[in-house]
Amino acid sequence: MFTLTRDDGYLLSTDPDRLDLARVHQWLSADAYWAMGRDRDTVERAFAGSIPFGVYRPGDGRQVAVARVVTDRATFAWLCDVYVDRTERGRGLGTWLAGAVRDHLADLGVRRIVLATNDAHGVYAKVGFTPVLPERWMEYDGRDSQVTPVTGHESNGGSPLTVEA
Repeated sequence: MFTLTRDDGYLLSTDPDRLDLARVHQWLSADAYWAMGRDRDTVERAFAGSIPFGVYRPGDGRQVAVARVVTDRATFAWLCDVYVDRTERGRGLGTWLAGAVRDHLADLGVRRIVLATNDAHGVYAKVGFTPVLPERWMEYDGRDSQVTPVTGHESNGGSPLTVEA
């Protein structure tokens, strides 16, 4: 477990037992453009399968920010579900959180971290994140479609798949 305390008393922890998942679910499902409507079970399963990062306010210890990292803990990580409570924004918590995630993952040996954002590029740029070339990165977004299972070789014409690590 990783913990870090800022000079002003905010505490960051990867302790999953500290997460206020009801609060996290509310933030994500009602106020985060990328997770609107996400159900509680999905939030719980997502955090259970990830490294959770919670930020807690000095004094009362109330959770005020969250992030999670999907990673192999060796070479690659995806930083996602980063959210700072609206009442706590403007205090540098998002930048501090992103930097702490970057540093913790570096301590594990992870050197490649990706993320996606529509509106917080400046927050992440402050801790070294840079835009990715769109010609190189791809995604599958199945949120609005039914997945059809692939059988045999018909999905790629019988050609072997090439994946770059």
